[in-house]
Amino acid sequence: MQRSNYRLHVYHANQCNPKKCTGKRLKKFELARIHEKVNSIPKYSILLDPFAEKAISKEDMDTRDIVVLDCSWETVEEVFPMLLKRNFKHRALPYLVAANPVNFGRPFKLNSAEAFAAALYIMDAREQAEEILSKFKWGPTFLELNHEPLEDYASAKNSHEVVEMQKSYM
Repeated sequence: MQRSNYRLHVYHANQCNPKKCTGKRLKKFELARIHEKVNSIPKYSILLDPFAEKAISKEDMDTRDIVVLDCSWETVEEVFPMLLKRNFKHRALPYLVAANPVNFGRPFKLNSAEAFAAALYIMDAREQAEEILSKFKWGPTFLELNHEPLEDYASAKNSHEVVEMQKSYM
């Protein structure tokens, strides 16, 4: 059964080029909410955390809010500590490759829109993932490049299975 209408939140660190910022573009289309203060993000949200020990999976489908950290990859370790103080469910995305023009073909270097789409796809909200990606020229390419792993991860029952499946793509 397809799930949709997750609430998407972007913690925005004001470090990216505004013209290339996928978080701001999602806000423009009312697909995500921008936060500049950690305290304004709903507690117990899923935080897509590149350092998390647990991978996102169907186990997380009961959580309605998903948060991405929108900052430069060079400063993610500096920005991240303030998010650790909040009650979030920290979840990592499994192995996927970027389709965006800045990091095309690079594993794990997803932008905010790609991260949201991956999480949504894995949690059976494929239509919402497609809607997000439709706002970018390269968006459909993300799903094409990652079709097989996304299908596998979406079939996993839990984080452990996602992690095991990702090994075959690395």
